[in-house]
Amino acid sequence: MLHTLSALFALYAFWVLLSGFFTPFLLSAGLGCALAVVLFAHRMDVIDDEGHPIHVGWRALCSYWPWLLKEVVKSSWDVSRRILDPRLPISPVLVRFKPSQKTELGLVIHANSITLTPGTISVQVEPEEFLVHALTREGGAALADSEMDRRVAALAEGR
Repeated sequence: MLHTLSALFALYAFWVLLSGFFTPFLLSAGLGCALAVVLFAHRMDVIDDEGHPIHVGWRALCSYWPWLLKEVVKSSWDVSRRILDPRLPISPVLVRFKPSQKTELGLVIHANSITLTPGTISVQVEPEEFLVHALTREGGAALADSEMDRRVAALAEGR
C-alpha cells in the first residue's frame, strides 16, 4: 500500500510540475490520470520494491546523488583535459569485474552510475560480471572494488 500511495504522489507531483496550470479542473484531471496509471500498474503487479524503490529515496537523495555528482564533475574534467591536451594518453580498454550487489536494483543503479560517469560505459551487465569500456587503463583498473561499488551496495541493500 505504501508503494502505491508513494507512486500516486510521485506521478501527481510530476504532472503538476510539468503542467504549470493550477485550475481546479486541471488539477483534478491530473489526479485522475495519476490514479488511473497507478491502478493499471497495480493491476499489472509492477508496483513493488524494484519497480518503485521508495526504500532508497532519502539515502539516494542525501548521500549517493551528491557523491555521484561530484564524481561526474571530476570525470568530466579528466575527459575534457584528455581531449584538449594531446600529451595525455587515451588508452581505451574493456574491463571485466565482479560487482558486489546482490539485487537487480543494485546492479541497475551501479551500471547506470558507471555509464553516467564520463569516460566509462557499461557494455554488459550480469549478476556475476560487468563488462565496462573505459577511456583509459587507469579508469578501467579503478572499477573493480571501487568506492562506487561499495556505495551502491550500501544504497540498494541497506548496508
